[in-house]
Amino acid sequence: MDMTTCLKSLLLAINQYRESRTAQNTAQLQKQVEEVSGLECGRLLSSGQVLPSECVSGLVDLAGNPNTSLALTGSIISLLAQLACDDDSRKSLHSSYNLTSTLASIVHCHSAAPGEPLVLQCLQVLQKLTYNTRIFHLTNYMNELIAFLMTNIQSDNDDIIIPCLGLMANLCRDNHLVQSHIKSLDKVKPFYRTLINFLAHNSLTVVVFTLSILSSLTLNEKVGEKLFDAKNIHQTFQLVFNIIVNGDGTLTRKYSVDLLVDLLKNPKIADYLTRYQHFSACVSQVLGLLHSKDPDSAVKVLELLLAMCSISGLRSLLCDMVLQPAGLRLRVGSHRQAGPDCGCKTEPGLALVQWLSSPVEGAESCSLQVLQLLNELLDEVLAAESVSECVLSFVDMLLPVLLGLLKILDPAQRDAQLPKHCRHITHITSLLLDILDMSLTPPLLCAEDSTRSLVSRQVSAELCLSQVESLLSCCHSNSSLTCLLPASDSELSQVCAEALLNILELMSKLRQQVKDMETSFYRMLQDQRMVTPLSLALMSHHRERVQTGLALLFEATPLPDFPLLVLGESIAANNAYRQTEAELSVKRVAVQEVPLPRTECSVLNSSCVSSRTVHSLIDKIQNGFELQEQVEDLHVSEIISVYDQKLAAFASKESRLQDLLEAKTLALSQADRLIAQYRCQRAQAEAEARKMGSLLKEAERRREDLQGKLGIQVLEVERSKADLEELLRHNARLQTDSEEHQVLKGAYNSLLSRFNESERLLQEISKQNDSLRKNHEALRLQQDRTVSLLEEKEEKIRSLHSDLQQKDRNIADLQEDLRAEQERKKQKDQESKELEETVDVLRKELNKMEQARKDASIRASSLELQKSQLEAKLRQKEEELSKHSAMIAMIHSLSGSKVNSDIKMSL
Repeated sequence: MDMTTCLKSLLLAINQYRESRTAQNTAQLQKQVEEVSGLECGRLLSSGQVLPSECVSGLVDLAGNPNTSLALTGSIISLLAQLACDDDSRKSLHSSYNLTSTLASIVHCHSAAPGEPLVLQCLQVLQKLTYNTRIFHLTNYMNELIAFLMTNIQSDNDDIIIPCLGLMANLCRDNHLVQSHIKSLDKVKPFYRTLINFLAHNSLTVVVFTLSILSSLTLNEKVGEKLFDAKNIHQTFQLVFNIIVNGDGTLTRKYSVDLLVDLLKNPKIADYLTRYQHFSACVSQVLGLLHSKDPDSAVKVLELLLAMCSISGLRSLLCDMVLQPAGLRLRVGSHRQAGPDCGCKTEPGLALVQWLSSPVEGAESCSLQVLQLLNELLDEVLAAESVSECVLSFVDMLLPVLLGLLKILDPAQRDAQLPKHCRHITHITSLLLDILDMSLTPPLLCAEDSTRSLVSRQVSAELCLSQVESLLSCCHSNSSLTCLLPASDSELSQVCAEALLNILELMSKLRQQVKDMETSFYRMLQDQRMVTPLSLALMSHHRERVQTGLALLFEATPLPDFPLLVLGESIAANNAYRQTEAELSVKRVAVQEVPLPRTECSVLNSSCVSSRTVHSLIDKIQNGFELQEQVEDLHVSEIISVYDQKLAAFASKESRLQDLLEAKTLALSQADRLIAQYRCQRAQAEAEARKMGSLLKEAERRREDLQGKLGIQVLEVERSKADLEELLRHNARLQTDSEEHQVLKGAYNSLLSRFNESERLLQEISKQNDSLRKNHEALRLQQDRTVSLLEEKEEKIRSLHSDLQQKDRNIADLQEDLRAEQERKKQKDQESKELEETVDVLRKELNKMEQARKDASIRASSLELQKSQLEAKLRQKEEELSKHSAMIAMIHSLSGSKVNSDIKMSL
C-alpha cells in the first residue's frame, strides 16, 4: 500500500474516532497509525502537501486529549517522533502544529507517575524537538514542565534523570526568559546543589547535561565564576575534549560541542582556552574525528572549529594545524605537549576536502560548514604577510573539488534545494575569490604559476555563464519565489542575490585571463533580470554586499543596454515596501504568545503586490524594446514613437555622459588640491625626519646601555627556561607515575574481584565434594552387596549347569531309542507294502496269513502304544528343558556369560 492511500485511511480513521470513541474505532485508528509508522515517512512534512498536514494535525489533537487511551497516545507519539527526523520537520512540528505544548500537557497530566513509559516517551520526543530551538516560557504548560523537570532531576529515579537533564539543557540554552524564570523560583538553590553533585556522576552524558545547564544558568553569576574559574576551567576543557573524542555516542558528543561553543562565547573563558597547555593535542584528536564516515559527528566537529575561528588567538593555530602537512606540523609543534596521536593520521585538510564531495547521506550540511571553515582559514592566510608553499599545494588540491561542486540545480528539486544550492554557490565563489586575492600578496607577485593562473586554467566562461543563467531562471520562474525575490528582504532572495553577485565578481576578476569571460560578463550585466540582485545588494545592511554591488554598477553603467531606469524603479519600490513594513510593524502587537508561521500571509501578500507593480513596469519596458522586432507589422505612428523612445534614450545617455565628464573634471580638481597638500605635507615630513634623526642618535646611545642590561636579562631568561623545562619534565614524570598508579589501581581492583569470586567458587566446590564423598560411601556399600549376590548367583549357575549336563545325557539316550524305534517302524511299513503287493499272489494263503497279520497288527498296536508313551515322555523332557533354558537365560543376563547360545547350539 502506498503512502497516499495509507494517509487517506488514517485521516478517515481519525474522523471516525472523533465522531465515536468506540473500541472498534480505537483499534482501527491504532492499526492505521502502526501501518503508517511501518512506511518510509521521513520527509513527509517537508513535501508541503495538504493531506499529511491534516493527518498530523488530527494526531496531535488526539494525543493532547486526556480521553484518548494510553496505548493509542503512545502509538501516535511514536509516529510523530518518527516524523521529526530532520530540522525542517522538527521546526514544523514545533511551530505549525504546537506539538511541544501538547507533549508538555501530556507530561503534566501524568506527572504523578513520572516513571510511566508514556512520560519517558514524551520527554524523549520533547528533547528531540527542543534541540537548538528557542521556547517561549509563556507557552502552554511550559512552566509546569519546568517545575516537573526540576522536581524529577532531584529525585532518585535514574531512568528519568537523564531525559529530564537533556530537556532542561535544551530549554535553558540561549533562552534568557527561561533562565530568568528558573532563577526566580524558590527551589533554585537545592536545584543548584543537585546539579553540582551530578558533576561526580559515573555517566558522561549526565555530566555533560549538567555542565550545559550550569553554564546557561550560572556562567555570569558567583556560582558560575567558582565553577569555571582559572583553577577549574582547565579540568573542564580536558573533560569536554575527552568526551568529544571518546564519548558515549553521538548524543553526548553533540551536547559536549554545544557546551564548549557556549563557553567560548564568554571572553574570559575564550582567553583561558588560548592559554590552555594541551590545546594542540586536543584539537588534533578532535580533527581525527573528521576521518570517520559519521556525518552527525563531522557536523558537530566543524561547528566547534567554526566557533574557535571566531577567536583571534585560536584562528592562526587552527590554520597551521589544518593546512600544514602532518610532518611539518609535528616539527612546528614539537615544543608543545602534543598528544601521541598528533600528525599520525591523514592530514585534516585532506579530510575536509573529502567531506566536500562525500557521497555519504546527510553530508550536505557538512559540505556547507567545510566551505565556511575554509573561508575563515583562507581569510587568516590572506591576513598574514606571506603565503607558504603548504597553503599553495592545498589550494591546488582544493580547486578541482570546488569546481566540481559548481553544478546546475535540478529543476525537479528547485524549490526545496534552492536555498542550500545558493549558499553553496556563495561559499564556493567566496573561496575562489579568496584564492584569487592570494595572488596579490608580495611573495607571489612574480611567481610564474600563481593562484590566479591556477584558477583561470580551470574556470571557464561557460561554467560561470551556466551558473548565472541557472540562478536567474530559478529566481524568475513561475514558482512562488516570484513574489518574494523582487521586492522583499526575505532570506531566500538575499541568498540568491549574494550568490549571483559573487559569480559576477569572479567573472570580473577573471575576464582578462579566461577566454570569452569578458563578453559573457558584460552580456549578463545588461540582462534585465540582474536588476533584482543589484537593487538588493545596494540596499543591503552588509558592507561587503554594498561594495560588490557598487563595483558591478560602476562596470555596468557605461554599457548601452543596462536597465538603469528599471534599477531605479526597483530601488524605489524596495524603499516603499520597507517604509510600509515599518509602519505596519509599529501597529503590530508587541508581545505574542507563540507566533505561528501562517500569520505571515499578510506580509507575503503585501510583498506580492509590490512585486507585481515592479514586474508590470519591467514588462512595459521590455515590450517597448521588443517593438524593434515587429517594425514591419506596425503603423508609421508606432514606428515614430519607437524612434522617439530611442532618441530619448540617447539623450538620457548623453546627459549621463555629461554628468560623468563633470564628475571627472571635479575629481581632477580635487586631485590637484591633493597634490598641493601632499607637497606641503612632504616638507613638513622632511623637517620632522631631521628632528627624528637627532632623536634616533640619542636613542642609539640609550639602546647600547639597554643592550648590556638585556644580555643579563637574557641569561636569566635562559636559566628560567632551563628550570621551566626541568619542571615540565618532572611534571611529565609525575603524570606518567599517576597514570601508572591508576592502571595498577584498576589491576588491583580487578584482581581483588577475581579473588573474591575464586573464594566463593572454592566454598561451593567443597560443599559439592562432601556430598560426592557421601555418595561414594553409599555406592561402595551397594557394590559389596552386589558382589556377594553375584557370587551366590554364580554358584547356582554352576549347579544348574551340572544338572543341565545330566539332562542332556538323558535326552541323548532317549533320542537314540527313538531313532531305533523309527527304524523298526520303517521296516514294518516296508513289509506291509510288500505284503499288499503280494496280496493277489498269496490270496490262497489268506487264511493262513490272516492269523499272521492279526499277530502283526497286535504287535504294531503295542509298538504304537510304546511310541505314544515315549512321545509323552519326550514332551515332558522338552518342557523341563525349556524351563532350564529360561533359567539359564536369566542367569546369563545376570552373569554376562554365553551359556544360552551354547545351549541352543547343542540343541
